[in-house]
Amino acid sequence: MKISVSARYLLAHQDTRHVLVDNGTVVHEDGVILYAGPSSDAPPAEEHRDLGDALLMPGLIDLDALSDIDHLILDSWASGELARGHLWSEEYFRDRRENVFTAEERQDVRRYALIQLALHGVTSFMPIASEIHSSWAEGFDELVGMAETSRQLGLRAFLGPAYRSGVNVALEDGSVGVLFDEERGREGLEDAIRFLDYADGLGDPLVTGVLLPCRIETLTRELLDETARISRERDVLVRLHSLQGLNERALVIEHHGMTPLDLLDDAGLLGDRLLIPHALFLDRHPRVHGEDRGDLARLAASGASVVHCPLTSMRYGEALDSFPAYIDAGVPMALGTDSFPPDLIRGMDAGWHLAKIVEGRRDAVRLSDYVDAATLGGARALRRPDVGRLAPGAQADFVAFGLGDLRDGVHEDPLRTLILNGSARQCVLSVVAGRTVVDDGGIPGLDTARWRRRGQELFDRMRAAYSGRDERGRSPAELFPPVYPRAAGTGAGTGRARNASPASLSAR
Repeated sequence: MKISVSARYLLAHQDTRHVLVDNGTVVHEDGVILYAGPSSDAPPAEEHRDLGDALLMPGLIDLDALSDIDHLILDSWASGELARGHLWSEEYFRDRRENVFTAEERQDVRRYALIQLALHGVTSFMPIASEIHSSWAEGFDELVGMAETSRQLGLRAFLGPAYRSGVNVALEDGSVGVLFDEERGREGLEDAIRFLDYADGLGDPLVTGVLLPCRIETLTRELLDETARISRERDVLVRLHSLQGLNERALVIEHHGMTPLDLLDDAGLLGDRLLIPHALFLDRHPRVHGEDRGDLARLAASGASVVHCPLTSMRYGEALDSFPAYIDAGVPMALGTDSFPPDLIRGMDAGWHLAKIVEGRRDAVRLSDYVDAATLGGARALRRPDVGRLAPGAQADFVAFGLGDLRDGVHEDPLRTLILNGSARQCVLSVVAGRTVVDDGGIPGLDTARWRRRGQELFDRMRAAYSGRDERGRSPAELFPPVYPRAAGTGAGTGRARNASPASLSAR
């Protein structure tokens, strides 16, 4: 059945770029776009919907998508001894590693997070979760559950269990380092290979298996080499967090005798199958060498994609030293959220303005570069030219953001209006492969109040567990002091919901 969707504004695709259409329509059938252009020329359809004052655009592609409970709200403002308390202690690494959540609770964490992705207009995602509240990393069964949740919601998922050989630890000598359990790393890779086979066996075009090793400093050379071999032999994508911090750089040089970029290259990972979240600390960064010694050109020549996460970087006090330099060098740029909220609209806003500050001029970067990164750049990183654009033959993955509320302000260019004045919470419609995921701003049948309670319950448990990992055993109130001191006679105010009970996605 042919279905058409119209809106006041449409971001369609012609030739090699997005183009804005006033009063535009998308027509799709069997999950594929048949037409994207002016409503006046749209072919007839059996079912039609007019969204009115809205921007209809390609679905957002989040390649560092939070699949966890928010922890940035706890640790993005801490440094020194407080920051050390957010890491594992040596004692915890040696003697008491444990899962904070049961297996079913971990699935609820994933369900909660994927619901958030959908509600924020994300149609394609590659997950990222913190390992700090697990006994090690992720396992096969956990990703099977996430795949099932994603399939129920109708998202396009690129999945694999995260694996690592080591973990960042607050060492007893006062420094921060990495302690290793190489057998756990090998087991994790085995689970990752097993999941690749599982994903292939599903035969579901919305689930693709990928390799998701953790941070580069937590991987042994053996694990890096094996990851590269499997990626090469099976032609699967690898995402590896790297080039994201000075401590990482120092640890990699200490353990491997080369920089992180050299290590990626030497291990055979630096190529067009690689996605690198962050990639902030190249030689040109002011806190590395402060001059371009060839890293940027080398990165561009490799074809590896950078997953830029500007909102998260900003919250941790970092920024890409020159977004336009990466673009001009030809580095493929995609976007990720990496934390809560999974809001790529706010991410584009943060990135656009950070680039102006860093470059020292208002015309330093085009807003279209960020929109391209959230759509076309993500598609390129995934090697999926059939997503990230609204054109005949592409997948019917699209999202609409409402612009009709008084609080949205006046209309100028709809992209500038949305990104400067709004957020991804204005998502009113999301469609993936022709299936409606979000309708009228919500997931049909979802008990939002129940999931709000459940999310808070899981967060409270995660927050409380930090005390058991802290080398000094400090309470949550000490590790996470409030913005203002609490009034005398008031409680801790954790916000824990009473009588909250687990809810499965089938209860939508």
